[in-house]
Amino acid sequence: MILTAVTALTGCVAATPPAPAPDTFVPNCGQDRFRGLVGQDAAVLRDVDLPGATRVLKPGMALTQDYRPDRLNISIDEDGLIDRVWCS
Repeated sequence: MILTAVTALTGCVAATPPAPAPDTFVPNCGQDRFRGLVGQDAAVLRDVDLPGATRVLKPGMALTQDYRPDRLNISIDEDGLIDRVWCS
């Protein structure tokens, strides 16, 4: 009888809504500051103060797949031009 009463009461309790999903993390490696490098010769990187967690990727280099939102990546194409700047 007590079990029946408890079961009946639990049906009256409003379920709490699930917690909202955490906001999607937006990478912040400073990529916006360096987007102007795209299209320039890679030699300009010698004169640029890059963040400590920067990878300069040349053609044929191995690229690890670990994700670090604070890491700036700068890709150099076969012609020695900067072709991409992104976080990962």
